[in-house]
Amino acid sequence: MERYIKPFIEVCQLVFKAFVGIEIKAERPYFLDKVTFDGLDISGVIGLTGQARGAVVLSMHKSLALRLTSQLTGTPQTELNEDTMDAIGEIVNIITGNAKQKLEDSFRLVISLPTIVMGSEHTIKWPTNRTRILCIPFSVFEDEVFHLSVALEVVKDGETW
Repeated sequence: MERYIKPFIEVCQLVFKAFVGIEIKAERPYFLDKVTFDGLDISGVIGLTGQARGAVVLSMHKSLALRLTSQLTGTPQTELNEDTMDAIGEIVNIITGNAKQKLEDSFRLVISLPTIVMGSEHTIKWPTNRTRILCIPFSVFEDEVFHLSVALEVVKDGETW
């Protein structure tokens, strides 16, 4: 399982450093036991198909989304808007696209366009009820956290994960 998740951690760190200009730290991953993102205000969702199926979801609080968008656009942001949705969508798209490239030795994937979901208790519908969802929290700035959740159902050489 680590070989499927490690690329997401590495790419996430590289993308935030290169694209946003900030260092982030991966915290201890854990499996989600529900699909509601309590208290998180915005998620960027990318679907995965091919030799694996699932999704990658980047979720965060409104305050972090505004801070990241302000940094990317050079314009102070005070409310979730089109700029915020574009920024979060672009970040999750870059992360997923680069992780996809790193996973190509294991299997071929096709990624969807990003979808943005907003609301303090929004819900993500994962591919199946038995999909295991790994959540990787990342520390950013001195007081913020975002979550990268990855669900992959892989069937290769008889192995299912």
